[in-house]
Amino acid sequence: MSKLILVPTPVGNLNDITFRAVEILKEVDLILAEDTRTTSVLLKHFDIQNSMSAYHKFNEHKQVQNIIEKLQSGLSIALVSDAGTPGISDPGFLIVRECLKNNIPVETLPGATAFVPALVNSGLPCERFCFEGFLPQKKGRQKRLKELSEEKRTMIFYESPYRLIKTLQQFSDQFGEDRQVSVSRELTKIYEETVRGNLSEVISYFENNTVKGEIVIVLEGLNKKKETE
Repeated sequence: MSKLILVPTPVGNLNDITFRAVEILKEVDLILAEDTRTTSVLLKHFDIQNSMSAYHKFNEHKQVQNIIEKLQSGLSIALVSDAGTPGISDPGFLIVRECLKNNIPVETLPGATAFVPALVNSGLPCERFCFEGFLPQKKGRQKRLKELSEEKRTMIFYESPYRLIKTLQQFSDQFGEDRQVSVSRELTKIYEETVRGNLSEVISYFENNTVKGEIVIVLEGLNKKKETE
């Protein structure tokens, strides 16, 4: 049956993929991959021999109509990102929206995404939270930080290792150095690490240690009672 299927892929350890995800990737007519080189490693590991086409943030607007036409012709297509669930800080929203506009079925498999283990592992409240993904790098960054200064829920951010210390320092300036934070990197991989403490302590740690890998920052929300103590 013609449909678009969003397939989560491991954020690190390849064995975290689900049996169903492997089956789908073997069965579909085409796999749309954020980076075909990255996805080819995954496919080779699970002996998946299937056609791939590149679909990423630089070409998604040009490719979307072509993909819709392929789906309308009867093909089944899987969408994967380099790691995690497509659409979460990765391409996915645009093609899903266009499929729904054209009455093309869309299915999303459950599976890996980096922020869930980082949140649960942080020790910070996780019954209510807001996912911010990557903050604007320049324009709008300070405005967004100011808006978040009143956010009471636990906040989750993605960040590059090259900008981690700068971002933590901006958090300290905006939210106060005593705000609790948890920084996870290299989730599910050999060198997985989570550093917890207040912003001052965590900044000091990363200033004195090498920062590598994908980063998830989990930041405590505003606690007005705590702030006035």
